Amino acid sequence: MKEIRHGQLQLISFLWLRRGIGLAGIVLPIFLIAGTYLVGNEECKTIQSAISDYYHTIVRDIFVGVLAVLAIFLFSYKGPEKIDNIAANLAGLFALGIAYFPTSIKTCNQWNGYENPVMHNISAVSFFLVLTYFSLFLFPKTSSLDPPTPEKLKRNKIYKTCGIIMLISIIIVGIQMTFLEKVSPFDSFPIILIFEWVALWAFGISWIVKGELFLEDK
Repeated sequence: MKEIRHGQLQLISFLWLRRGIGLAGIVLPIFLIAGTYLVGNEECKTIQSAISDYYHTIVRDIFVGVLAVLAIFLFSYKGPEKIDNIAANLAGLFALGIAYFPTSIKTCNQWNGYENPVMHNISAVSFFLVLTYFSLFLFPKTSSLDPPTPEKLKRNKIYKTCGIIMLISIIIVGIQMTFLEKVSPFDSFPIILIFEWVALWAFGISWIVKGELFLEDK
């Protein structure tokens, strides 16, 4: 009985860890935009061109803090196979890279901080690629012993949809940064922020569903 109870508690903790990882991705852009609007100076109250630009605003600590918590959650994550653990550790490492290597300073600089855009971009792209890999390939896996439940099949569709959305968002951000960042009217519209936000929410939804907050097996 104790072993069963321990196993149940362990499963519950894994599910809540997945939900926590997903929630961190969903709340990050909301906290950043709301925070700068409420307490930022006039120059920084405007919506920044990218999520990472908020490092140089008054909400830098929120940006770094949420990424640090997300990294801790990912390092703590233990999946059903070794590849899950490796991927989670890599995602956690890249999350720390996003926070530790700030993007280039653009319109807002409330902290007079340093910048390392090359390492930042490598970390950000790698982070989202690993999360896309989770949604497209790791989460949809099914046991070879038991047939997937109807709920599992529905969850798999959500995982793959979220993975495709993240991949498309990465491509659009890459095109914008490489070819359109200084081309009017694309230079005055926060395309990067919008699709980073979309990617973060797709990532968050995928992990929350993996935590079986919705479509739990019956």
